[in-house]
Amino acid sequence: MGLPEYEVTAVDEVAGQVRIKVRFKGRVSCPHCEGTKLRLKDRRVRRPRHESWGMRRCFLELETRKWRCDSCGRSFWQRFPGILPRLRASEPFRRSVCQKHFDGISRSRLGKREALSSATVERWFGWYLRLLSGEKTSTECPRILGIDEHFFTRRQGYATTFCDLKNHKIHDVVLGRSEASLEGYLHRLAGKDRVEMVCMDLAAGYRALVKKHFPKARIVADRFHVIRIVNHHFMASWKEIDPEGSKHRGLISLMRRHRHNLSPDQHQKLSAYLKEKPVLELIYRFKQRLCYLLKEKHHNQKKCRQLAGRFLRDIAFLRDSGLAQLVQLGNTLHSWREEIACMWRFTRNNGITEGFHTKMEVLQRQAYGFRNFNNYRLRV
Repeated sequence: MGLPEYEVTAVDEVAGQVRIKVRFKGRVSCPHCEGTKLRLKDRRVRRPRHESWGMRRCFLELETRKWRCDSCGRSFWQRFPGILPRLRASEPFRRSVCQKHFDGISRSRLGKREALSSATVERWFGWYLRLLSGEKTSTECPRILGIDEHFFTRRQGYATTFCDLKNHKIHDVVLGRSEASLEGYLHRLAGKDRVEMVCMDLAAGYRALVKKHFPKARIVADRFHVIRIVNHHFMASWKEIDPEGSKHRGLISLMRRHRHNLSPDQHQKLSAYLKEKPVLELIYRFKQRLCYLLKEKHHNQKKCRQLAGRFLRDIAFLRDSGLAQLVQLGNTLHSWREEIACMWRFTRNNGITEGFHTKMEVLQRQAYGFRNFNNYRLRV
């Protein structure tokens, strides 16, 4: 049955439908005062829908009685676990419908299959999501937190994702990404003192919020975004030095890669091009050394001090280079030097959060877009 304290008395098949006659064996008490001195007033048969057997629809035939409590004088219809009052379906059946909709079956197709309306499927699915969200064991902030933004709608803009990087779970999704839109949520957020580490991309607004609301947390820059911004400024500088060569698709692919990812033929082709551009060759070799420096990880405090000296010298070289793009890159790295240095000691990154964003995009495509952010947050 999938329901507690029920006994099957008969099973019949009528017109392709399975009808299961059941009897409730549990104790009956008054829902108002928990009294057990009851007097029978009326009875009737409820026929709620139950989980299907294969392609055959199942209905329960359950005798329910109306009682009057001698203790408090109130009358009530008998209540059954798994079958809520005024509902024509059992909880296992509603869960099965919601699971099918959760797996991607549309409301209209699922409604036709189960002889339900599309609105009923949507209403049950909202109940199911609220049930799942209510099963969260803790609402406090996780110890290792990932923060990133993603696009929601044109009208409402971006949303911010708070991810539990240790347990690989979404902690919460909040509409907005500015300090003004997130200030109220972070002010009432519980457990901010237990956050030890926050991983994020190079967003100054998020950094200011973390320093204000998570005083004990250490900020760690996301390695992917740091290397990406280095490549971005290098490609922009290359475009200023050699506008024609920067349009060559083959060279663009070779310039973006790390040196160890080049085959011997590709390495020879790139070296031949760089020999014609001595300035560009100097910048390219510097970019490669800087990227390999940023890829360092799992180091102790002594080794991190050595890497920090190299990193500061590279920043000084960028700021004194005289090229606008490289100077801008040097200023950015100097502003984030402490958060970038934490990457060598701590290996956490925001890849888990980015993976959840991919799943969120799938949810939005399946729903053909969300208009209500609360429904979207509940679905996530």
